Amino acid sequence: MRKALLPQHTHKTALLLSGGGARGAYQVGVLKAIASFYPRNHGIPFPILCGTSAGAMNSTALGCYAPCFHLGVKKLEWIWRNMKTEQIYRSDFNHVTRYMFNNVTKWLRSDLCRNRPTSLLDNTPLRGLLKQFVPFERLERNISKGYLHALSVTASSYKTGNSVSFFQGHSSIDPWKRSKRESMRDLLHFEHLMASAALPLVFPAIEVRQAFYGDGSIHQLSPLSTPIHLGADKILCIGLDSPHDQPAHSLLKHPSASSIAGHLLDSVFSDTLESDIERAQRINTTIESLPEDTREQLELRPVDIFLINPSVDINGLAHRYFDDIPLAIRLLLASMGVTKSSESSLVSYLLFEQAYCQELIAAGYNDGMAQQQQLMKFLDIKTLPKKRKHSLR
Repeated sequence: MRKALLPQHTHKTALLLSGGGARGAYQVGVLKAIASFYPRNHGIPFPILCGTSAGAMNSTALGCYAPCFHLGVKKLEWIWRNMKTEQIYRSDFNHVTRYMFNNVTKWLRSDLCRNRPTSLLDNTPLRGLLKQFVPFERLERNISKGYLHALSVTASSYKTGNSVSFFQGHSSIDPWKRSKRESMRDLLHFEHLMASAALPLVFPAIEVRQAFYGDGSIHQLSPLSTPIHLGADKILCIGLDSPHDQPAHSLLKHPSASSIAGHLLDSVFSDTLESDIERAQRINTTIESLPEDTREQLELRPVDIFLINPSVDINGLAHRYFDDIPLAIRLLLASMGVTKSSESSLVSYLLFEQAYCQELIAAGYNDGMAQQQQLMKFLDIKTLPKKRKHSLR
């Protein structure tokens, strides 16, 4: 058995994966492309992993298989390629109707019953999926052996209103606290991931350390802050903000409630990352204009950032697979004004079905390969690995 190769870095390179529900399959495609730049037994090239919502699940799975980057990506791809809605949230008629009925009649019950979580959908199956496929016990071993420096999962605290980055990493990392954001050192487990992906009103809040948390994209004013505090000086960001095709007609009409809801989700998951990158680039320009001794005195350092976003219209892609959504969920969406012909991007976040996820993986892979030269330069990769020869027996 060949020994895994430890990545040799002059820089600590972080991988930052943003949130986006089912859109997270796109990130796997980009990672698949990047994995092809390395030998099969190479360790993960990102010693710092940071994720939010679906991105938190992808980054944690990679961290668990840090000694072999190819294996981690392959495991992730298998999960997403075989994804079904019922693995993420209850989607059959009985559960959906009973869950909605319980929410509607909640005010008629005692205070004890009223304290149960309220949400549009029941994502209990997701907990089982995480327990089955994410071996959290490997994280500490990978950190102690040097394959991983730190892993962070971000969630939003309903108690303080702060963005909280739960992290597990090297003992040299100090916790931090800034305005509206803070960190907590912890042994990560599936509840942290459930909390990070608990989109308000859609999925129930999750209790971690005697406080309730929701989706990490809420209140996340500075996504780049976490990898920088963890020691990164290079950050590869895989976002999920896609271009939107303009409607063929030019008739001006008032946006529907479903369109507004989708617009809000797009803003929550994408806007803060891109604005934070713009701010970081301006700071980099300022730092580079300072004399070297001044930088050292002020402990300032530029942070190199590379962003990949989808080149395809994910919203349009999702609506092509609208009929794959379980019937009960389609009816629920229809009650909110979301149909196959609507412009709402809600579908692209909730459509956890094989064909759609496989298309997203392919789109991510194509985008990664299209930017192969830029990525190799950013990751300090000099040559591509030699292809293995297969002999016929």
